[in-house]
Amino acid sequence: MKAQKKKYHFIKGEIFMYGLLGVLFLAIPIFNVFTTSLLSSSNTELERLKKKINTQELSNQSLSMQIDELTSLENIQAVAEEYSLSYNNSSIRTIGEK
Repeated sequence: MKAQKKKYHFIKGEIFMYGLLGVLFLAIPIFNVFTTSLLSSSNTELERLKKKINTQELSNQSLSMQIDELTSLENIQAVAEEYSLSYNNSSIRTIGEK
């Protein structure tokens, strides 16, 4: 007599669990690639903004130096002489400083 092979039938819970496991095996690598690319693009944007900020800070420093040069005493006296104005130190008021 031959031994009869019994056919195994999956129950509904097992089918659901195997299906969920298969979905997870596909979803996890896709999610990993998505988050890595999102992080990479965020880092690229951050570096671009840092470079832009650095450029603006250098520009601000340059403009601040130009302001200091233009407000120097020598420059004020030269402009006063150019327009035939007299330089009277007692009539100068400083605005904005406390």
